[in-house]
Amino acid sequence: MRNSTGFWLRGEASENERRTPLVPADAARLIAGGVPVTVEESAHRAFPAAAYAAAGARVVPGGTWPDAPPAAVVLGLKEPSSASVPLSHRHVFFGHAYKGQGGGPALLRRFAEGGGVLLDLEYLTDEHGRRVVAFGHWAGYVGAALAVLHRRGLLAAPLRPGTREELDERLRGARDDARALVVGALGRSGRGACEALAVAGVRTTAWDVAETRDLDRAALLGHDLLVNTVFTTEPGPAFLGPDDVARADRRLAVVSDVTCDVTSACHRLPVYDRVTDWAAPVRRLWSAPPLDVIAIDNLPSLLPRESSTAFSRGLLPHLAVLPRGGGVWSRCEEHFHNARRGPASER
Repeated sequence: MRNSTGFWLRGEASENERRTPLVPADAARLIAGGVPVTVEESAHRAFPAAAYAAAGARVVPGGTWPDAPPAAVVLGLKEPSSASVPLSHRHVFFGHAYKGQGGGPALLRRFAEGGGVLLDLEYLTDEHGRRVVAFGHWAGYVGAALAVLHRRGLLAAPLRPGTREELDERLRGARDDARALVVGALGRSGRGACEALAVAGVRTTAWDVAETRDLDRAALLGHDLLVNTVFTTEPGPAFLGPDDVARADRRLAVVSDVTCDVTSACHRLPVYDRVTDWAAPVRRLWSAPPLDVIAIDNLPSLLPRESSTAFSRGLLPHLAVLPRGGGVWSRCEEHFHNARRGPASER
């Protein structure tokens, strides 16, 4: 990437996506290091365009990313709008395209048609395969918080973005005798979920790899709330199946699936097949005894400033070295080219 073209921060297509991968303070740090930053205007982003302009960024109209200089790296979080537009740049965003997800082939075709490259944030990993930056903490935090609020009858739809202070005040506003289970408790999302449950005063059981390797299904069903935060790239045994849902002795009443792998073979909660959203955050899976699922795929956007600030802080050092390539970015690009070629059995 030539420093003369730098990064192009585009707006997000969804009006509910208030997050950004680069906040104004970190844009200022890139600019101070000699890397230009262009920022699209957005009515939804939690940080106004004026804040980026004050940081030294060039501000342009929204939706103009297809006209960015060829060497610019286009930054975003979700797939760009205008699905008919081929993708010719190097793009940084969460592609959700490598694990057999429903929209994956169409997205990869856009890159094939345009000759661009996807540097998928989901695959920004160190040499041990660990993700170096993620929204996981806040996804887990919000996912667990929504489960608690729903159980207490305090979850009003449609959901609205706010601040952590506002959310914590609601969590502390009422206490009950609920028991929660967090699966994947040692990861970023799991730790975030446990933190929110502690704020809410909910007794919490924490499971990770050891506990899910030999799953105690009766113990799982004996909790009131289940928060699934397990991220995996391989299929595996279900944590909850149709037979579990139908059990009359089931205590479990609310499932919050932070992972939302519903269109992938990696889905560990195959009792539902579509995500929920801000307008209708809860779906009833079974009536007697009741079982509800919350499966919102942009949970951190409900705390857009906090989650964006944390993510941008973690991403910044990697953006700073992107012009030179190598390291985490080489691994990202390798994943992309492997996905483009398809499974080994198809080569």
